Amino acid sequence: MTTDAPPPPASSTASVPAQPTTESFAEMQRSAEFGELRRSYRSFAFPLTIAFVAWYLVYVLLSNYAGDFMGTKLFGNINVALVLGLAQFLTTFLIAWWYARHAARELDPKAEAIKARMEAGA
Repeated sequence: MTTDAPPPPASSTASVPAQPTTESFAEMQRSAEFGELRRSYRSFAFPLTIAFVAWYLVYVLLSNYAGDFMGTKLFGNINVALVLGLAQFLTTFLIAWWYARHAARELDPKAEAIKARMEAGA
């Protein structure tokens, strides 16, 4: 018994769109439309990444050098360190949600337009 799959029928390859050329990719990369997509991404992702890394480093530095402050009890056995540590998780999820929303609203339509134009011109 053989396990090799039969080759696809000839008619199924006719529906596959032609791939853009290397030159068309390079041309699109130089276009203002692609530059705008890249700017939209960078203007959102870079500042947010820097802010989150700074927030994380503040937490680590406080944990290392401000033990008395981090050990301050807020209520019961809950102290500042625990609240700030849980806030790290909360901000991670908020940033992921915010980015997904930004990408769906701003980036994906621009990227889809570029993709459609590239596939149509191939």
